[in-house]
Amino acid sequence: MINTELSNITEILLNQRKFFQTGKTKDVDFRIEQLKTLKQAILEHEQAIIQALQADLRKPEFEIYITELSIIKEVDYAIKHLKTWIKPKKVAVSWEFFSYSARIHSEPLGVVLIIGPWNYPFNLIISPLVGAIAAGNCTVIKPSELAPHTSHILAEILAKYFDLDYIAVLEGGVETSQKLLIEKFDHIFFTGGTAVGKVVMAAAAKHLTPVTLELGGKSPCIVDTNINLEHTIRRITWGKFLNAGQTCIAPDYLLVDKKIKKDLVDGLQKCLKEFYGGQPDKSPDYARIINQKHFDRLVNFLKDGEIIIGGETKSSERYIAPTLIDNVSLVDPIMQEEIFGPLLPIIEYTNIAEAIAWINSQPKPLALYLFSQNKNLQKRVLQETSSGGVCINDTLMQFGISSLPFGGVGDSGIGNYHGKTSFDIFSHDKSVLQNSLWLDLKWRYAPYKGKLPLIKKLLG
Repeated sequence: MINTELSNITEILLNQRKFFQTGKTKDVDFRIEQLKTLKQAILEHEQAIIQALQADLRKPEFEIYITELSIIKEVDYAIKHLKTWIKPKKVAVSWEFFSYSARIHSEPLGVVLIIGPWNYPFNLIISPLVGAIAAGNCTVIKPSELAPHTSHILAEILAKYFDLDYIAVLEGGVETSQKLLIEKFDHIFFTGGTAVGKVVMAAAAKHLTPVTLELGGKSPCIVDTNINLEHTIRRITWGKFLNAGQTCIAPDYLLVDKKIKKDLVDGLQKCLKEFYGGQPDKSPDYARIINQKHFDRLVNFLKDGEIIIGGETKSSERYIAPTLIDNVSLVDPIMQEEIFGPLLPIIEYTNIAEAIAWINSQPKPLALYLFSQNKNLQKRVLQETSSGGVCINDTLMQFGISSLPFGGVGDSGIGNYHGKTSFDIFSHDKSVLQNSLWLDLKWRYAPYKGKLPLIKKLLG
């Protein structure tokens, strides 16, 4: 673990700025080489990463591969496309600028800060790092102290493969984050809760530092009658209870058409037993809650509504069974904040307008899910609601598409990333206008006498 004394942080930033000023990170071949090194580092330490994630969250190895180590695909995507992304882009000019050419150059911002969360503590550090490297920046990383094993392995791996003047990992708690936020960065990328996001944004404002905030919120899941019930049930169950529900885009609650509610609930109960057996605490495929604080918060939610299945807890293991909850009031505590755990409230509606009205009365969510084969209903929900993203007839999978920007809106976040969007957020689009010297019309120069009618005609 790197010493995170304030003086040391300042020194690291100074050295990174000096390295950035050498211009080395602007070279596209250097960037590609660093991305290849990052991929190599991950592959060579795969087992250590798995062990760290299991120690922090008791994640099943399968889930680690599909949700954490799958970040390799994002690295490959950047390596494949970077030379295209970095090319200056020509843009059109109007006829009156016939002697000009215009283009946009993407240039790196400088030294950037990435603050990661604890729920996917490896992926959600490496993913923005890919963008920072691809765009040509130097990077300071602050992993979550709530996932200490993963934080340590990140620090060890990145220190082994990258110079501190280029990529630095600073471990520690809130005090470390506070010290980092005192400093000036050229961009801050934060993934976490809305409350801390506000703190990050306030600190960034003092230096006029741009931010990307990947937050969360209560992502609704609408279930219509026009569905394949079996497929719908499996996809909801998987999306909600993956990582014990500790996913920022997990379905937070279901809004189910009254006509199909009983069949859906019956199917969800059967599916839970199929996935995790009659005793999920014995299942090797079910994760645990990150710490006691979050465990206690979730246990308090069990007081709301009526438990259909689940509800069992083991404090010593931080285990909460996959739980379906019925008869929840919209004013209950469980409906007032993001659940971020394995509790799924089920709310029925008789008309889709009710469901849409409820969604629109709440802060804009990070994700919205709709299960329906009705094209008109799909179109209506897309037009009448606002969310960071929408996934129709599936859950979570939108996160894995590199060509789709991922991010929130309103309370669920600011800015997008993934694929080229990650490159874009860590780049500045520099406008370049060039005129020729072979012709110089005098219409814009003084004296202006007699030229006004021509200007009016041009501007008209």
